[in-house]
Amino acid sequence: MSAVNTAPSSAPILALSGVTRSFGPIEILHGVDFALRPGEIHALIGENGAGKSTTMKILGGYLDPTTGEVTCDGQSVRFVNSDAAEDKGIVMIHQEFNLAEDLAVDQNVFLGRELRRGWRLDHKAMRSRTADLLTRLQCRVDPAAKVNRISVPDKQMVEIAKALSRDLRVLIMDEPTAVLTERECEILFTQIERLRAEGVAILYTSHKLGEIKRICDRVTVLRDGTMVKSAPVADITEEQMAAAMVGRDLSDLYPAKPVAGPDTVLEVENLSVPGVVSGANLVLKRGEVLGIGGLIGAGRTELAEAIAGLRPRHGTVRLLGHDLPAGLVQAAVEAGLAYLTEDRKGAGLLLDKGLRENLTLPLLHKFGKIMIDRKAEEAALDKAISDFAIRAPQRSMRVGDLSGGNQQKLLLAKTLLSDPQVVIIDEPTRGIDIGTKQQIYALIADLAEQGRSVIVISSEMPELIGLASRVVVMHGGKIAGELEGDQVAEGAIVRLAMGLGEHQEEAVA
Repeated sequence: MSAVNTAPSSAPILALSGVTRSFGPIEILHGVDFALRPGEIHALIGENGAGKSTTMKILGGYLDPTTGEVTCDGQSVRFVNSDAAEDKGIVMIHQEFNLAEDLAVDQNVFLGRELRRGWRLDHKAMRSRTADLLTRLQCRVDPAAKVNRISVPDKQMVEIAKALSRDLRVLIMDEPTAVLTERECEILFTQIERLRAEGVAILYTSHKLGEIKRICDRVTVLRDGTMVKSAPVADITEEQMAAAMVGRDLSDLYPAKPVAGPDTVLEVENLSVPGVVSGANLVLKRGEVLGIGGLIGAGRTELAEAIAGLRPRHGTVRLLGHDLPAGLVQAAVEAGLAYLTEDRKGAGLLLDKGLRENLTLPLLHKFGKIMIDRKAEEAALDKAISDFAIRAPQRSMRVGDLSGGNQQKLLLAKTLLSDPQVVIIDEPTRGIDIGTKQQIYALIADLAEQGRSVIVISSEMPELIGLASRVVVMHGGKIAGELEGDQVAEGAIVRLAMGLGEHQEEAVA
């Protein structure tokens, strides 16, 4: 599928005119003009913190503009809340799931809009309609299943099913493919194409510029709360989008690959995680960036968590010549190993707490045994903000209100506060804009230059190829092969990830 529409000439369904938005004394949006027209997929892109989420929340009725005007069908409107916007056919799919975890899938799809037969809830009809929606999305989840029992990608599909169950006129999608597999993305794109053909106006945000180029008709770029470019997708390249987002050239996205030293710092021998990983062996050299690739479900994260002491395991993990006990995270940390989780919001950060509390919590004992030394904590935060280029309007703000990229940089600072010799980073740039990706890539290379050793787990093929001089690829819970130097290429990684071996090119073709 490709974006074949030209920008429709019909009047906008929903539009912003001269919109500003302030939080306290800080203005986040500066005079934004933006329009959504029927039958158009309009991309809104920008770095984390550029104002995309604020713009979407104003359009979806979650926030009021400070100044400026919101119009619907040419008439000025002021949505009391998101329900009022939904009554107009304006629905937003959030990047953070808006699901009731303890309710069933069908109950979530119709939550607040339950179908009734007389005075009783019509559970049979809701379950049947939910099954039809999930079938359309090729999602095999049982409508009766509790949401807290289904996978993250399936939760995203449930969010999409909720939106499809409504009488849509405008669909706002915030990073809808961030947690989806390639197959699931294709299914989503098919549904988006169908909605466009039905005249739905779609706002689409993604940090994957290839997606924007492929499915969108028009793109608007925000930078620091200001609209800096708006053009038909056909008239702008991915490189031009990236440059407009960050205001600088990004031709050197990946730094030079560090050269590993001769010393081995980490050895993994015959490691198994019951039911998930079996017989894994790998070594990590000093100053090396080692990539771990493979399809989702291949056992990459489970292997990393077992090495870091987060999962029970069999086999040997040896760090700097000393065996690490299984299942003891603190022992791994004290020995010089740190693990940065792929789930920064669910497992990495306390979203309701401030930057300082999140940064120092794992090593609180280093900031005082009886009384916490607040000055030392603030000094550590000063250094983290400077070293990791964390952009936060206020130091006391909730971490949950930071952009995704700044959350990831804070998590990286928190992980490195223990001064580890080995760092395992799982999905280092998921849901992060290209400018922040460049910063994180530079930080990873800098760690290796300092003599630390880094393992990077990534689902993004260019990331593995651009960062790692050696890549281990997993398939079905086992290490399927290892690539080094010029062997680190997309075709070879894909073959191993699919279980075809390094030399079966004809089978792939």
